[in-house]
Amino acid sequence: MALSDTAPFPALDELTREVLNRSRSPEDHYEVAAVLESIGWSDKLARESFGVRDVFELAENVCQSVRAKVVTEPAVAIEPPGLLPYVMRIFRSFLRGTIFAYPIAISIYSILVLRYSLWSYMYFTVDIATSIAIGTILSFMTVGGFMQAIARRGFFYLINNEYTMARRMTFYFIRLGLFISVIVGATFFLFNLAFTIFPWNMILVCLFYYIFLTVCWLSVTVMYILRKEIVFTLLLSGGIALVFILHEWLRVNIMLAQMVALTLVSAAGLALAAWIFRRAERKSEEGITPPLPRMSIVFYTSIPYFTYGFLYFTFLYVDRIIAWSANDNYMPYLIWFRGEYELGLDWALLTLIIPMGLVEAMISDFYLRLEDNQKIYKAREDHRFNSLYHSLYIRYLLYYCVLSIFSGLLIYFSILKIEDMHIFDLTISISKTTFFVFQWSVVAYVVTAAGLLGALFLFCLDYTGPVIRGILWACAADVGVGFVLSRWVDYSWAVFGLLAGAVVFAGYTNLSVLRVLKKLDYHLYSSS
Repeated sequence: MALSDTAPFPALDELTREVLNRSRSPEDHYEVAAVLESIGWSDKLARESFGVRDVFELAENVCQSVRAKVVTEPAVAIEPPGLLPYVMRIFRSFLRGTIFAYPIAISIYSILVLRYSLWSYMYFTVDIATSIAIGTILSFMTVGGFMQAIARRGFFYLINNEYTMARRMTFYFIRLGLFISVIVGATFFLFNLAFTIFPWNMILVCLFYYIFLTVCWLSVTVMYILRKEIVFTLLLSGGIALVFILHEWLRVNIMLAQMVALTLVSAAGLALAAWIFRRAERKSEEGITPPLPRMSIVFYTSIPYFTYGFLYFTFLYVDRIIAWSANDNYMPYLIWFRGEYELGLDWALLTLIIPMGLVEAMISDFYLRLEDNQKIYKAREDHRFNSLYHSLYIRYLLYYCVLSIFSGLLIYFSILKIEDMHIFDLTISISKTTFFVFQWSVVAYVVTAAGLLGALFLFCLDYTGPVIRGILWACAADVGVGFVLSRWVDYSWAVFGLLAGAVVFAGYTNLSVLRVLKKLDYHLYSSS
C-alpha cells in the first residue's frame, strides 16, 4: 500500500536518510522496521505522520525509498593521518582515560592535608566508619547497573547528536535508579528492624550516605557521557571546600558538615547535568524528536549492562566484606570496619591511573585504524583483515603489560619514598597489615585493568556474553579464595581473593577478545 495523498514526502526523505545513517544497506523491510523501532517509531506515530497502518507498512515505503537512494561507489583511497595529529589524538584519549582518577586524587590529597574529604574522616569512630563503608558499598552495588545502562544508552544517542533523546533516556534511568535505591534502602531498614543487626544510629548514618552517594555516582556517569568529568571534579573540590568552611571556620560537627556538603553536591550534580543537556539541545538542530523506544525493548537490551555493573562492583568490594567479617578479633557486629585493610586498598588505587589511560588510548587507536582499514580491505581479504587485528591486539597486551608493571612499580616506590621523607604521614609502613594489603592490591588492580581492556573491546563489538561470564567467574574466585584464606590464615589475606578474581577476569576477557578477532569481519557485520 502506498502512502496517502497527504503524506509529507520530504519527511519520508529525511526518514530515509536517518535509516541509511544507521544501516548502509538494509536487507529487507523487516530490517528497516527494526531500525525505525530502535529510533522510536511506533504504529501510532507512523499512522499520524504518514497515514499508514503500522511501522511495517511505513518500513515498506522507506525500503522503496532506500533502494532508490542506494548508490554503489568504489572505495576511495585513504590518506594515512600525519604523525603529529595521530599522536595528539592518542594522547587526548590517554588523558580521557586517566581523568577518572582526578576525583580520587583530590580526595586522597584532602585526606592527607585536612584529614577528611567529602565523605570520609581519619578520626571517625569504628562504628561510624563501618556505617559509612556499608553505605558506600551498597550505593555502588545498587546503581552500578544503572551507571552502565546510562553510559551505554545515553552515549548511543549522544554520538548521533540526539541530545533530547539522550537526556530523556538518561534521566529515565536516573529516576528509576533512585526509585530502586529507595526500595533497597527501605528493605535494609526493615531487615534491621526485624533482626537488629546494627544499632539505629549506625543504620541512619549508613542510609544517609547511601542515598546521597547514589546520587553522586549517577551524576558522575552523566558527566562522563557528556565529557564533563572536570566539571564534577570541580564540584567535588567545592564540596570539600564547603566542609572545610563549615568545620574549620564555623566549628560545625564534621559529620554534619559532610552531610550538608554531600547534599548540595548531589543536587548540584544533577542540576548541572540537566543544564548541560538543555544547552546542548538548544545548539543542535534535531528536528522532530520521536518518543522513547518501548521500555520492554530498552530493558531487554540493557540487561547485560545492568548485570555487568552489579557484578563489577560486587567483585571490587566483596573482598572488603570478607575481610571485615572475619571473626578473629573484637567483633561487636556482623561486619566491623578494619581501617588498616582499607588504607592498603585506597593507596593502591593510584596504580590504576596509567593503566586506565592506556586502555582508553588502545581502544581509540583500534577504532581509528578499523574505520580506515574497512575501506581498504576487500571482502575476499577477510583473513588478512582479521589476522591484522589479532596481531595488533597481542601487541596491545604486550605494551600494556610492560607499561602497567612500570606504573605499579612507580606508584609503589613513590609512596614508600614519600613516607620515608615524611612529606605526608601515609601510615603504610607503620602497619604490617596495611603494607601487606597495599603490595598485593597494587598487583590486583593492574591485572583488573587488563581485564577491563578486554571487556571494553568486547562491549564495543556488542559481544557481551564473555564479559558477563568473565566477571561472574571473577566474583566466584574472589569469594572462594578470599573467604578460605581469610579464615585459615589472617583476615588480610582476603586481598588474595581480589587478586585471584582479577586474574580470572583478565584471562577470560582477553582470551575471548582473541577468539572474536579471528572472526572480526563477521562480528562487525553482526554488531552493525
